[in-house]
Amino acid sequence: MPNAAPYALIFDMDGVLIDNTAYQARAFQLLFRDLGLTTNARRLLERQNGMPATKILETVFASDVPKKKLSTYADQREFLYRTIYWDKRKEVDGLTEFLKAARAAGFKIGLGTGSGLDTIGYIIDHLQLRQYFDVVITKDDVDKGKPHADTYVLTARELGVPPERCVVFEDAIVGEQAAYKAGMRCIGLSTSVKPDKFQSPMAVIKDFTKLTPEKVLELMKQNPTIPKPSKEMAKRQYMHV
Repeated sequence: MPNAAPYALIFDMDGVLIDNTAYQARAFQLLFRDLGLTTNARRLLERQNGMPATKILETVFASDVPKKKLSTYADQREFLYRTIYWDKRKEVDGLTEFLKAARAAGFKIGLGTGSGLDTIGYIIDHLQLRQYFDVVITKDDVDKGKPHADTYVLTARELGVPPERCVVFEDAIVGEQAAYKAGMRCIGLSTSVKPDKFQSPMAVIKDFTKLTPEKVLELMKQNPTIPKPSKEMAKRQYMHV
């Protein structure tokens, strides 16, 4: 570290620790078929991936649906997702090596996700990744999920690192917006959307094989200004499809 104050790396889970967006989309598509909806799940997730499933589902119905029913639909989607992804679980290439190097370099490391505790265990415990995270924040820890800033604000607070010294790793547009609202910079992963869909990431990577802690610090030095969240992207996130 260049000085005594720590830096922090904060990771989203889906599409960042694992490359699972295609399986998430397939689960949503199967649910939509069952409900008689024609929504294209892949295009939907390009805009809204990273939000809690109930919030995503709110946008696909022309009229209001009771929260209890949305929760039931979300549970159905989760069951479908786990079923089709069960044998496919693996980390994004280079992740463990990068996490080890970041820890050795003195970075604090947090996980901030819109998933619940059971889903997190299904991924990070199966892949033996929990040991690398100083803090784990789930949808159950905040009042408002992404694109609101709460998830990342709380993660940084629990890590004891000011927002301007945090870097968020995100695969989703809503997650990138949450990072900027929290006063943090972002590195994008192109697992879910094309690189040009992001607003203002410091870099877009396909995996962690070529990333080093030194490179992250270099990117922060080259990008000292925290981007402002895009109002136009916020509007698009909530469009009915």
